[in-house]
Amino acid sequence: MARTIIQNGTVVSLDPDVGTLDEADVLIEDGEIVEIGHGLTASNAEVIDAENHIVLPGFVDSHIHMAQTQVRGIAGDWSLMNEYFDHMLGNITGLYQPEDMYLGGLFGAFEKLHTGTTTALDWSYPNTLEHGERAVDALKDAGLRAVYTYGPPGDDAAKWWYESDVGLPEDHIRDLYDEKIRDDDLLSLGIGLRGPDFCIDEIARSDLELAREMGALATIHMGAALWPSSVYGEDYQGFGVMHDMLGPDVNIAHGNHFSQEDVQHAVDAGASFSSTPEVEMQMGHGIPVSGKVLEAGGRPTWGVDVCSNVSGDMGSQMRIGMQVQRMFDNQEVLEGGEEVTHVSITCRDTLEMATIEGARALGLEDEIGTLTPGKRADIVMLRTDDFMTAPSHSPIETVVFQSDPSHIDTVLVDGEVVKRDGELRNPAVHDEFDRFLQSGRRLIDEAGLEL
Repeated sequence: MARTIIQNGTVVSLDPDVGTLDEADVLIEDGEIVEIGHGLTASNAEVIDAENHIVLPGFVDSHIHMAQTQVRGIAGDWSLMNEYFDHMLGNITGLYQPEDMYLGGLFGAFEKLHTGTTTALDWSYPNTLEHGERAVDALKDAGLRAVYTYGPPGDDAAKWWYESDVGLPEDHIRDLYDEKIRDDDLLSLGIGLRGPDFCIDEIARSDLELAREMGALATIHMGAALWPSSVYGEDYQGFGVMHDMLGPDVNIAHGNHFSQEDVQHAVDAGASFSSTPEVEMQMGHGIPVSGKVLEAGGRPTWGVDVCSNVSGDMGSQMRIGMQVQRMFDNQEVLEGGEEVTHVSITCRDTLEMATIEGARALGLEDEIGTLTPGKRADIVMLRTDDFMTAPSHSPIETVVFQSDPSHIDTVLVDGEVVKRDGELRNPAVHDEFDRFLQSGRRLIDEAGLEL
């Protein structure tokens, strides 16, 4: 039995029954957290010294397109419905070869692990079954826990988007699941729906029925920008034909323009919302849905979205998302002629949205998201002896406000150490780097982008 003890750290479990413990230990056996306490011992255990470290659950990114990693730095001045749709979905994604999917996903996963994210929903546009297979190979080779989401192919935007009448490639999805995902403990399947915003009603329903039949998470881009109302006009009715199909196995990405009534209905049905605040604020999606979800009694989750645009660091998203929501809530108070006397969303709230709420949205709350005996050991250790993080009077505030990826010293996924002493341990970080760069250059050159 493989044993590891993380010793003498400040344990921020985010489990109310465990709490936050000073100078505490975490005992791991075969990838499972078996005990959290003080003075723990175990024979033949690897010891990881956590003195001057915060020990916390790994972050969960509930929505990201990791295959775009090798085209970083091209979308920083793009809007959603003009440049992004034209250049990315209408051009670049069609140029991807299977090895481009692999290299983008591999280094996207490395960025996740390096920055403390141990689980991600990778929303993918595989042009063929082989593209999907190589995207999954990347997740396996990196050692990231992930929900691989098979979305519409990226080779023909007119066919797969707008008012598409073509269903997702069911045979490819089933083959990929059977061959690559079913027996992998770190991977699960998601199916990327277009929903009534981007396909006809019959297809919107049948794609969700496919996901439900396969026991897969259904994740949908919906309610962003003015696209739906500009196409459907006054006939646009939010979830439309999917209104009565929502449930805990449905995750909605963005949802900026849903009414409070629509959001309430989704929350009551158990559906989750992924807000990607930094990209949404730039590209014209609209105001993040987080406030409406909170008002409805739910809790949003955070995601990065397009890493061709922004950093894959989840710390940035939980900080930006929280502060934006505080700004709107504060402004409402001020406009009512009163002074702001307390903030509306706390540092613990936003950290939970980046961990346990993300896990819940992906159907993984029984496995990850808190440091709890019986859950898998997806753990981050963050240094507090750095001149930027010390003194750490409040460990949660240190994580949210004072730290950045340079302070993430050690990362474990399923009990395996994937980062130690600030460095990823996987040799592919160096071995595949040149091919990763070449892939990005080729895609941008073939796309004819002028940067």
